[in-house]
Amino acid sequence: MEATLEQAKQLGLLPEEFEKIKTILGRTPNFTELSIYSVMWSEHCSYKNSITWLKTLPKEGPAMLAKAGEENAGLVDIGDGLACCFKIESHNHPSAIEPYQGAATGVGGINRDIFSMGARPIAQLNSLRFGNIDTARTKWLLKGVTKGIGDYGNAFGIPTVGGEVYFDDCYETNILVNAMSVGIAKVGKTISAIAEGIGNPVYIFGASTGKDGIHGAAFASKDISEDSINDLPSVQVGDPFWEKLILEASMELIETGAVVGMQDMGAAGITCSTSEMAAKSKTGMRIQLDKVPMRQDNMKGWEILLSESQERMLVILNKGEEHLAEEIFKKWELTYAQIGEVTDSGRVQYYMNEVLEADIPAESLVLGGGAPIYKREWSEPKYFADIAAFNIDQISVPEDLKAVAHHLMAEPNIASKRWVFNQYDSMVGTVNQSTNKASDAAVVKVKGSNKSLALSVDCNSRYVYANPEQGCAIAVAEAARNIVCTGGKPSAITNCLNFGNPYDKEVYYQFKHSIDGMGKACLTFGTPVTGGNVSFYNQSTDGTAVFPTPTIGMVGIIEQPEHQMGSAFKSEGDIICLVGKSQNDIGSSQYLAKYHGVKYSPAPYLNLTEEKAMHDALYTAITEQMIESAHDISEGGLFVCLAESAMQGNIGFDICTDAHFRKDAWLFGEAQGRVVVSVKPAQKEQLMNHFKQQGIDCLHIGTVKGQNMHVDAVDFGSINSIADIYNNAIAKKLA
Repeated sequence: MEATLEQAKQLGLLPEEFEKIKTILGRTPNFTELSIYSVMWSEHCSYKNSITWLKTLPKEGPAMLAKAGEENAGLVDIGDGLACCFKIESHNHPSAIEPYQGAATGVGGINRDIFSMGARPIAQLNSLRFGNIDTARTKWLLKGVTKGIGDYGNAFGIPTVGGEVYFDDCYETNILVNAMSVGIAKVGKTISAIAEGIGNPVYIFGASTGKDGIHGAAFASKDISEDSINDLPSVQVGDPFWEKLILEASMELIETGAVVGMQDMGAAGITCSTSEMAAKSKTGMRIQLDKVPMRQDNMKGWEILLSESQERMLVILNKGEEHLAEEIFKKWELTYAQIGEVTDSGRVQYYMNEVLEADIPAESLVLGGGAPIYKREWSEPKYFADIAAFNIDQISVPEDLKAVAHHLMAEPNIASKRWVFNQYDSMVGTVNQSTNKASDAAVVKVKGSNKSLALSVDCNSRYVYANPEQGCAIAVAEAARNIVCTGGKPSAITNCLNFGNPYDKEVYYQFKHSIDGMGKACLTFGTPVTGGNVSFYNQSTDGTAVFPTPTIGMVGIIEQPEHQMGSAFKSEGDIICLVGKSQNDIGSSQYLAKYHGVKYSPAPYLNLTEEKAMHDALYTAITEQMIESAHDISEGGLFVCLAESAMQGNIGFDICTDAHFRKDAWLFGEAQGRVVVSVKPAQKEQLMNHFKQQGIDCLHIGTVKGQNMHVDAVDFGSINSIADIYNNAIAKKLA
């Protein structure tokens, strides 16, 4: 039966897209075919509103082993015959209506992207955004998301080593759950998502297929409304124990040499994996849907095709070597079946009990093929006028700066996230060893090498809201700064681009200019983009969109164990130096937003050229062992940075402010490109001369000493008292 325009609209397709489908097919599609196009041409799968700008990002680099977008995840050479495979993706909409399963399946899906390429996952990170922590909804969502991540990751056996958590009213309805996975593979031993070899068998293995997650990709490509709870069937249900079996089976299967290509079944399930693999190889597939192992009776063809049941993989095998795979599937007690074969038709043909239910050119379904590409209109946000009107002189410097400091240490965006990360196992697994040493980036040692990976996820969305181009550049700069402060050299990034509705001109402005900023920053730091994820429609039907949140996941390499640098103060009497250029700047700071309640202000100072020069000089200082600790200045400014280093080292400090700057800007401003380092007194002159020769500001501001925190001879409190505020603020909110 022919599908109708009304059905197309209900499935999220535009009238012109319905007409394009008819042109491609040379006829009107049936309902199954229309359903296939609706998911494959959804924003979630096709990137139709973003690909124009994504193509402008720098993707080339000496370490790149896979072109961005051509594989399930990014792949970079880390030396010693090893490659790092990594990617970050969103699971926002599912987590907003069913936080436990939404977050858990986000973790499962991103790990499958890694091991489907033949890389063994060694670390997980996440970036989470919630609304007001005082509301019942936010507390419910926070508890569900963190438990989902913890339960799945811990059971799967991969350590969660880092991440970030922010709270802001704009995320009250649309929370953001971004999951990152990092794996290790041998160079030349990875697997591509290809379907080559006419007549080669197509197998599905893992869990059985059910009705959960049907139209999940389409659900992720529309605004959240009061009726979104009715989309609960679009949320998948995960099982980490199945995933562990699939991981081991996949790694063993690849070792046999029988695998031609492999891809996990994520968004759009069988539809996506079959069409993308066929299109990539310019081949076709003949798929028997009734052969798919099902856990529910009487499933229709389109339901099987669109199901996003978790823990499933599609693999193309060399014909004649099926027995090698089947022995492994049986060993790991996995459900499996041959469901089709590779053809030379260039089409994906789906049969149900020998009845042809859909016949579509594979190329027409995928990004870069027949999927539509749009360049939406944009206009400068009206609130920019309020930002331009900001005048720092209208903000008075508080008399009691100690009270401000204590207020900030309790702010949820600054306070310790230990309530969250204590639910994650950061040491599980024995393949590679993670370390809990306090540092700006997570560190995971690479087995069989002296190297370690330094991993970071970063984005301050308030900065991006204030200035999309500069704010996104800051996200890249801070990720790189965290890597360098840990003794690593930045290698490459993945990104998760979370925005509102792309048809909103102001949202599209935010998106386009964020991409511009990301591109400039990545070129500056030599960190090409390996791929990632675009998540539009993080917006309610009342027009409320989240702050633009282009999350940056970065991987760096620490060459030698002795290069690893921590952020904790080490010894009484060490000298404290401020590296980088100071500014009279409180723009978009937590101090201005949360203490003064100012919503509109400029993004903080950033100069990419200065920042890169500072990174290079700091990296040399660390690798030549001139310093004892390094910690970058971010949310909360200099005071919070100092307090964190003091608490981590259980030793206080005594510093002086600079009379050339406002005291609030000096202590709480968030101007970029600055790092606090501690140094042995005997090495102070060497360090300061080193930075001077590189044209980098380095100011001696104080000393590591005692058990209290002193600023201009004023006691801001003991380590224990401030640690009590900092460590327990979130737990008290959730009690």
